[in-house]
Amino acid sequence: MYRNPLLSLLQQYSPADTHEQAMTQETIDFVRANPNCFDRSLLVGHVTGSAWICSPDRQQVLLIHHRKLDRWLQPGGHADGDPDVLAVALREAQEETGLTSLKVLSNAIFDIDIHEIPARKDVPAHLHYDIRFLFEADPTEPFGNSEEIRNIRWFSLKNAEQQVKEGSILRMLRKKME
Repeated sequence: MYRNPLLSLLQQYSPADTHEQAMTQETIDFVRANPNCFDRSLLVGHVTGSAWICSPDRQQVLLIHHRKLDRWLQPGGHADGDPDVLAVALREAQEETGLTSLKVLSNAIFDIDIHEIPARKDVPAHLHYDIRFLFEADPTEPFGNSEEIRNIRWFSLKNAEQQVKEGSILRMLRKKME
């Protein structure tokens, strides 16, 4: 079954706290209950893949200012039917940042988050079951352009913590990036 690799990753994952533990279990339940969990057409929600990108010295993280959501976030996006969420995270990070030096640091899940996406036009409000992986990139490499992104920036860990108030970003900043 094409959902089994993701279910295996989810079952092996060790959440950082009770909130993330609850989201992990909810994601497992969602994937088990929805054969089309990777499809954007599943209007209640769908699995997405994201990249938490750090510098080689682990002192900086890369965030994008998402145009539609008007927030600083990690790169990521829709699986569009692809059950390989690590590949989805890599593809989305490359598309959104233009970076070619991206390196996967682990095939294991780095973070899990469930968040609501507001309704837009003919798409109702829905949930993203976001599976995040740890990547590394060269902070001196120039960025590409993406219509989805208002800004791309490297933040020191301290600066990111001071400027970004998203709970899941703050949780990832507290995690070891190995």
